Amino acid sequence: MLFLLIVSVLILIAFLLIVPPLWRKQTVQDSDLDQRNILIAQHRLAELKENRRSGGLSQAQYDAQLADLEQALSDDLDIKSHASSAQSQGRWVVYLLVIGVPLLAGSLYLTLGNSQAISHSAEMAVDPDTLKLAEINKMVNGLAEKMKANPDDAQGWLMLGRSYKVLEDYPKAVDAFANAYRLLGDQAEVMLLYADTIAYANGKNLAGKPTELIFKALALEPDNMNALWLGGMAKAQQGDAVAAVKLWKKLDALLPPGSDAQQEIQGLLAKIESEAPQAAVEPEVTQPTNAPGVVIDVQVSLAPELQKSANPGDTVFIYAQALSGPKMPLAIVRKQVSDLPLTVSLNDAMAMMPNMKLSKFAKVKLLARISKSGNAISQPGDLIGVIDQVHISDKNNHKIVINGKVK
Repeated sequence: MLFLLIVSVLILIAFLLIVPPLWRKQTVQDSDLDQRNILIAQHRLAELKENRRSGGLSQAQYDAQLADLEQALSDDLDIKSHASSAQSQGRWVVYLLVIGVPLLAGSLYLTLGNSQAISHSAEMAVDPDTLKLAEINKMVNGLAEKMKANPDDAQGWLMLGRSYKVLEDYPKAVDAFANAYRLLGDQAEVMLLYADTIAYANGKNLAGKPTELIFKALALEPDNMNALWLGGMAKAQQGDAVAAVKLWKKLDALLPPGSDAQQEIQGLLAKIESEAPQAAVEPEVTQPTNAPGVVIDVQVSLAPELQKSANPGDTVFIYAQALSGPKMPLAIVRKQVSDLPLTVSLNDAMAMMPNMKLSKFAKVKLLARISKSGNAISQPGDLIGVIDQVHISDKNNHKIVINGKVK
């Protein structure tokens, strides 16, 4: 309503400026103008007669100028008449403006206008967060274009992945983190970002690849708080409340006392322990009678054809893995190529996590790998030897020949 009132006032002001000059009559009356023209003609006629008497004009000249004077007076009177008529006839423009302009403006507004555009609700609909999101989308799309031109920029992929994650575009975030992982390898931060994003893309399900990445990160950084949190979530989703509680209790001890994060973890622990009281007490592990003495003897050698592919200072990892599930070593020994051939004994004391020991598995996989980088995680180009399946009760000396390459 306020808008219509303002528009009406503006139109009225415009009419007050335009209409009066069009409507106003001549300020000089027609009779006054005629009288003035006649007086001028009489004065000119007197001058002509005086010049004729004084001999300044011949009779022919006098007659000619008198005829001109009469014609001029006649024209002046006729022009005034036409001017008055034209002015009277031009007043139709006033009617057109007063009636036509409002009708035209109103019809155009009803057809093309939006009455809600000036309302308070319409103003509120222009959300600053929406404008900000549009700007972020524009920047992220620009970064994505740059990454197409520079696909080996690992930090760029990480930034792009984080951006897509903020925008909740998880499939694109997964692709970005996959490229970062390809370039940076097994770094805890990269693996955790990658795992978390895959889980979000799959409805927050950590099973499969995310769990593998999380426990790889935990093997590299056992006190990584994000890895402990995600590891606990993965175990909780698997129904292993005991393992989840154990990881979260370790996280609880690492968090700043009294922090919001610690209070959240403590609340979560209390909920789990109330729903599954057995999770509050770590059960005693029932082991086979020979479990305390579980030892696997492994003899490792390097195939002759690969002798030139390894340097004496290269690192040799000798370890056991579970046949399924996380690829975290159950027991691991680190040596150098210069020590080969050698024999080592793998046992529970070499476990990387208390709940991932040799004695908890009936069968394991044995591996020996030469790493030029010294990285505990397998890399393409590493030299490797494998025994696919061994019973932990088998007391024989198991021979591994390093005779292949990691693809």
